[in-house]
Amino acid sequence: MKRTTGQLVQIGSGDEAFRAFVPAPLPPVPPLNLTVADQAILEKANRALGKLDGMTSLLPNTALFIYAYVRKEALVSSQIEGTQSSFSDLLLYESNQAPGVPLEDVREVSDYVAALSHGIERLRGGFPLSLRLFREIHGVLLRSGRGGNKSPGEFRRSQVWIGGSGPGNARFVPPPTNRVVECMGALEKFLHGDPIEMPTLLKAALSHVQFETIHPFLDGNGRLGRLLITFLLRAEGALSEPILYLSLHFKSHRQEYYDHLQRVRTQGDWEGWLRFFLEGVISTSEEAVTTTRRILALFEKDRRQIEKLGRAAASAFRVHEYLQKKPIAGIREMEKNLGLTYPTVAGALDRLKKQRIVKELTGFKRNRVFAYAPYVELLSEGTEPIAR
Repeated sequence: MKRTTGQLVQIGSGDEAFRAFVPAPLPPVPPLNLTVADQAILEKANRALGKLDGMTSLLPNTALFIYAYVRKEALVSSQIEGTQSSFSDLLLYESNQAPGVPLEDVREVSDYVAALSHGIERLRGGFPLSLRLFREIHGVLLRSGRGGNKSPGEFRRSQVWIGGSGPGNARFVPPPTNRVVECMGALEKFLHGDPIEMPTLLKAALSHVQFETIHPFLDGNGRLGRLLITFLLRAEGALSEPILYLSLHFKSHRQEYYDHLQRVRTQGDWEGWLRFFLEGVISTSEEAVTTTRRILALFEKDRRQIEKLGRAAASAFRVHEYLQKKPIAGIREMEKNLGLTYPTVAGALDRLKKQRIVKELTGFKRNRVFAYAPYVELLSEGTEPIAR
């Protein structure tokens, strides 16, 4: 179905003139035309999401898995925007062990982790999903690194464009600055069920495109727009914890992702976007469930290996449990946080290394850093930097 999704407004005059797109408020008009097949995909996506959410009640340590999933989402979403960090880079940075790590890139990923965590904590505390919260989260997202001079926490006051050398030859030009607050205000109302309430997954899909189309900030719109999906699912109770990372689907199908966003703007093809979005919910939910089961199986296999150490198993178990929470860590860090002596930690790690449970990363004799290698490999799947 072809529909009008907004209006083009002229900005400037003469040779400097260009046209910017102002999206119509949601929901789409005419309404979504979902076929029987589309309804089946929606039902399957809801089941997949419910199964993923149900996994959290079965986990022995939910916080451990949130730690991993939040970082994976942060890394992949940032990679879509051009960062070249790896999962190991992020973990090294967070352990203050980052020689050779691209600091600007990994700092951006770390700020994404902080922004996601800030948003989730605010929602848990009863704060509504609102323009104020968007600005707060944006302030955390761009608090350091390359976006620090792009008005963190403030809606843009200058024109932006996507593609091309300027708005005159851009692929897409978002609304002019004097329409940003108006457009975002309408989006906020839609998020709260005004003028109509919609199923959560449909609302998340539509809201993501609308946010990206408005492009309300000077920088960080892509990352914050993807965070919006997680926040909405959490706010409406579709997910009890932030363990769905749709950025992996968008990264794997980047061109298709961008093409769908543009077809909504130019042709009103909301239905095509919805199918793409819901297929992503299904695939990433199923993959997350599978990965979680593989992680639990890995932990259990390694615990059985450690039991074979006899009297030395007690300290090895404690080190193994610590590395489940922080898969890359130094001996000094573990000594301090576990309350064990340096020789005890070092000895436990050497035994785990012989069992191929951990891997030493530095090659040093002192201040050694170890990785829970099989665990890091599992978490790293799909997080390879995008070739440029």
